[in-house]
Amino acid sequence: MKLRNLLKGKRLALLLPAIALGCAAPAAYNSGTGEVAIRPASGNLIYQGEVAFAEYKRKTPISRNALARNRVLRVANRLSPVISLSGSRWEFEVFEDSSANAFALPGGKVGINTGLLQIAVTDGQFAAALAHEMAHVTSNHAQLRIQNNQTIAVGGAIVGALFGGSESGEQLGKLAQQGGQIAFGLSFSRAQELEADRVGTIFMARAGYDPAEAITLWERMGAQSQSGTPEFLSTHPVSVTRIQKLRDFLPTARAQQR
Repeated sequence: MKLRNLLKGKRLALLLPAIALGCAAPAAYNSGTGEVAIRPASGNLIYQGEVAFAEYKRKTPISRNALARNRVLRVANRLSPVISLSGSRWEFEVFEDSSANAFALPGGKVGINTGLLQIAVTDGQFAAALAHEMAHVTSNHAQLRIQNNQTIAVGGAIVGALFGGSESGEQLGKLAQQGGQIAFGLSFSRAQELEADRVGTIFMARAGYDPAEAITLWERMGAQSQSGTPEFLSTHPVSVTRIQKLRDFLPTARAQQR
């Protein structure tokens, strides 16, 4: 009871900083050396990525548009040689989907929707989108996100346990977990997106593309999508934030252009 009284009114304030510390991860880009850290995924995570990608290809229409497929391979073949991926193999597939989206799974499995190719009208703009997805893989963001979510879940369970497993304790535990997800889960996801933006511009610069094309891409994406969702409730930063961060980072990326 003394512990409960001591923590009364301060439980979440004490717990959430502990969650934040558990979510911290070293940056994938070292500003001192100019090097990009490659974080290998576990064999199990790579296997799960391969299985998920195979299932997605089985259920989702694959584009047979030769121009679209050739464009994807043309850009991918320039990016792949400058991006190390030990223990995995890059695979790119084009899906017949009008949404301007792409995704990447552990093991180097990358899916591109035909709708994205309508927004990214130049090879440089598409290189920005593709390098961004490849940066998620090399930074092992999937594993870091799993660990982050586990930490938040544990934090919620601890709050519930402080109340002896009562119904109110379980409810407070759920609220703590939801609060942790908003405070740290979503911000963690947005931080990963911005990190993939930065690392992606380095990758595209090393492949000979102008990293300024990433800014143009997000200007075009922002003009097409106005969700109205506040940034702090979103997994992705708003386009204005991304564009400003990319402008700030542009000189660094251009220094690695080849």
